[in-house]
Amino acid sequence: MTGFAGVLVRLIGETNLRLLGLLAILTIVFGSLVGNRLFGELGLRSMASQLPELGLLSLAMMVALLSAGLDLSVIATANLSALTVAFILTNVPATLSGPVAGWWQVGAVIAGILVAALVGLLNGTLIAYLRVSPILATLGTMTLVKGLAIGLTHGGVVSGFPPAIVFLGNGSMLGVPMPIIIFAAVALPLGILLSRTPFGIIVALAGSNERAVRYSGIDTRRILLFVYLLCSAIASLAGLVMMARFNSANAAYGDSYLLVTILACVLGGISPMGGFGKVSGLVIALIILQLISTACVLLNLSQFLTLSLWGGILIVVALGDAIKSRFAPVLLARRRPQSRPSAQGSRSI
Repeated sequence: MTGFAGVLVRLIGETNLRLLGLLAILTIVFGSLVGNRLFGELGLRSMASQLPELGLLSLAMMVALLSAGLDLSVIATANLSALTVAFILTNVPATLSGPVAGWWQVGAVIAGILVAALVGLLNGTLIAYLRVSPILATLGTMTLVKGLAIGLTHGGVVSGFPPAIVFLGNGSMLGVPMPIIIFAAVALPLGILLSRTPFGIIVALAGSNERAVRYSGIDTRRILLFVYLLCSAIASLAGLVMMARFNSANAAYGDSYLLVTILACVLGGISPMGGFGKVSGLVIALIILQLISTACVLLNLSQFLTLSLWGGILIVVALGDAIKSRFAPVLLARRRPQSRPSAQGSRSI
């Protein structure tokens, strides 16, 4: 591509440019149907409350997908981490107050992250060192963790947290909801980590061809172990946001998000085969999905229709990529200038 279009593709990326075009079309269509309500206080509040927790879980899934893996345990890990924090917070000694109580809350959050890290360590060990399939390993971990969470709580809800914790899910800073701030505070460094550091480059290369990376002298097992540790750590933050927003923790929160995280990643340009994808594309895809969900709520449409629209958009995008990969080489071959024969001609032997 040349000219202004080529500059846009180089700056934004072809996938991001296509997603932004889709977002613009959906904004016009839903704006004409819903009116100002879509970007009014109710619509923006709905998007701001749901996007961060789904976004954090999708970021966790994205890291695994980039390495040509999968983490089906992100929801269960988030809930177990939240339940750990909730248990500690609801068992604060009555004698604690002031700064000491604040440090107790910080310790509870750290404990939740450490519990999630143990799950990530288990996933990473199974996948990287024991060579268990990522689907089987994380499916087993998901079942183990969820069963443990339900067994310890008997399926009940743990609620009643300090105002500082509830503020993380319902408060705002300078008019910006705290969940959005937390999501941005994770997405921006993660984008830099995955695109601008040796670790991110190695993860992408390992996702494309792990054997070649291993033969080049890089310990891919250690990289994969850190990948699943990172997935679980991000999932624990999603659990904290959900817990704070609902002012309660439960082993079943967010179960419907699992397949949506994969959908958001694939829609955002993350290859399910590993090696390719950007955080920016995932963020745009999340905005598209949340825009559809909010518009359907304002139109009083069934949530199952929302799922259908999400699936339909994913199919259209997948078909577009398939058609492009099939016909792009033919179009490029036709655009190449034909080589001219030499003046002396060719001699056959």
